[in-house]
Amino acid sequence: MTSIAIVGAGPQLGLAIARTFGTQGYDVALISRNPDKLNDLVTALTTEGITAAAFPADVLDRDALAQALKDAAARFDGIDVLEYSPVGTFGVTALTAPATTDPSHVEFEMNFQLYGAIAATQAVLPAMREAGSGTLLYTTGAGSIWPDPRVANVNAAAAALRNWAMNLHKELAGTGIQAAHIGIDASIGVSVIPGVEAVRPEQITPLHWDLHTTKRDHAELVFRVGDKGVPRG
Repeated sequence: MTSIAIVGAGPQLGLAIARTFGTQGYDVALISRNPDKLNDLVTALTTEGITAAAFPADVLDRDALAQALKDAAARFDGIDVLEYSPVGTFGVTALTAPATTDPSHVEFEMNFQLYGAIAATQAVLPAMREAGSGTLLYTTGAGSIWPDPRVANVNAAAAALRNWAMNLHKELAGTGIQAAHIGIDASIGVSVIPGVEAVRPEQITPLHWDLHTTKRDHAELVFRVGDKGVPRG
């Protein structure tokens, strides 16, 4: 049996990724900080015939995150795919322009995005190296590629994660392990930044599946809304 661990699982993109892989026979480990919301996702997936389990952990708590991934690996006899895509709470997370950005604004986002991704990777990569196979996927907004000054602090950390993920792809070439970045040039579910179009999460997740299956030589795919609202990578 194969499995995917989704770090930052929520009712939008995380649930859509779970469905994309779950309908292909993957067991799903859901990781985020809210146990009640995780249990709701598990219930929804179970109702659809997908095997899923919740492993609560805050990505800012490195030890808890590592333990959650360890527990998920024990529950599902290993983790074949890691997907990392936690997002801050809109209205709570500070969004700053470049000139008004304080170091603390970037520091929080670096902890949340880059350092959390590194910690999660360290928890699963040794077993993938031993097996000679695995997939590591890191999802950010497309501001990691094309900066938006309205969210400069978030973009800075996302760009750092993108850079690290693409370097990891190069380092792991030839090992049987895929590492890749997915950039999303859209809002998910509802538009939260003026001028950024909203899309359904299930429009995005085929990119995750492709990077795991048919496009393992790619270090990155980018979702952009085309003329008919379809992803282009």
